[in-house]
Amino acid sequence: MTGIVLTALFFGLMLLGVPIAFVIGIVSYVGFFLLDAIPLQSVVQQMFSGLESFILLAVPLFIFAANIMNQGKISEKLVQFAVALVGHIRGGLAHANIVVSMFFGGISGASTADTAGIGKIMIPSMAKEKYHKETAAAVTAASSTMGMIIPPSIPMVIYGSLAGVSVGKMFIGGIIPGLAIAGGLMALIGIISHRHQYPKYERVKVKEVLLRGLKSIPPLLTPVIILGGITGGVVTPTEAAVLACAYAFVLSFFIYRTISLKDLPGIVYDTLKLSSLTLFALATATSLGRLISYYNVPSAVESFFANALPFDWMFVLAVIVLFLLVGMFMDTVPSIVLFVPIVLPTATQIGIDPVHFGLIVMMCLAVGLVTPPYGLCLLLASKIAEIPIGRSFYATIPYIAVILLVIGVIAFIPETAMWLPNSFDF
Repeated sequence: MTGIVLTALFFGLMLLGVPIAFVIGIVSYVGFFLLDAIPLQSVVQQMFSGLESFILLAVPLFIFAANIMNQGKISEKLVQFAVALVGHIRGGLAHANIVVSMFFGGISGASTADTAGIGKIMIPSMAKEKYHKETAAAVTAASSTMGMIIPPSIPMVIYGSLAGVSVGKMFIGGIIPGLAIAGGLMALIGIISHRHQYPKYERVKVKEVLLRGLKSIPPLLTPVIILGGITGGVVTPTEAAVLACAYAFVLSFFIYRTISLKDLPGIVYDTLKLSSLTLFALATATSLGRLISYYNVPSAVESFFANALPFDWMFVLAVIVLFLLVGMFMDTVPSIVLFVPIVLPTATQIGIDPVHFGLIVMMCLAVGLVTPPYGLCLLLASKIAEIPIGRSFYATIPYIAVILLVIGVIAFIPETAMWLPNSFDF
């Protein structure tokens, strides 16, 4: 009976439009209230314990680095380089959109930052070049999903902290899935562009490509510094995030001179606002996760998977469906904190590598960023394009299909992604 009450309360508050972090916190409070033997201060204690991890300091630091890059107009230089590389292909601006999202995803670590930073440049430019607005929004939103897959990735930091796996190994593991998604999306755009005869630019001379590439090298070195430091054992992920902040500031303030000291308060404010939302959601989700354990939900789920899904491929398929559905309704961080501890023990018990499991979870939740009703990246792209989200979603369906295909390959043929992280000794 208690479970029914809490479930009804959870979905009722969501339907009322209450922010998910507060929904989780309220449900946790009510759940502990109904457990007479446990004091209510346990809610707050569990919230604080969920944040007692050194590695979680990387979350606001990566957000701060991304905000500096956005404010410093680094994305504009990446766009120019991407256009020089692929602009001569039919649908060149759409191809450049994906390439620059891949670049920016390796800098920001957040899909929403990618959508906001790149979308403000690419969507109006694509509309001006006679692309359909739906296509511009769909390409931008779909390619932004690489932000949480290509390293560095803030959700991967959360997963690594929660699952007790190497964040460095997760970062390395995200390289091949990210590149596979980029390649698949570009192949699809090639087909769509020829069908609609989208424009292309004249081929840029090699000298100009090299010149734009040289201007883009400093920001593109950010993921190299992060991954190189972590894989080389020189820095921890949190220390790498500090380096990313320092490097982003040096680039924007001293080299490009696109930000000034008066811009810093606004950048810090935006960072604190976004970080507080992310970490508060993590804190309340930790409390709800502990509540779920009191009601033996993990044991029930493990028993269900063991009895109802006798084959490994059935379990993997069930995990994909679960996180695709969860991602449609919840933000990435609470989704990871609430559901990974429930499903991960069964995954490891049947021999699934925790890193491989994490990659599956990341990709499935990334799809949730472009699927209503949550679909935050799709919402942002639609807002920038000034079109209803329904029109954007319809145009996004083929791109979602490509991402799902990549998920299937990575999930059922683990070697495609795991050979690279397994090549490093962490």
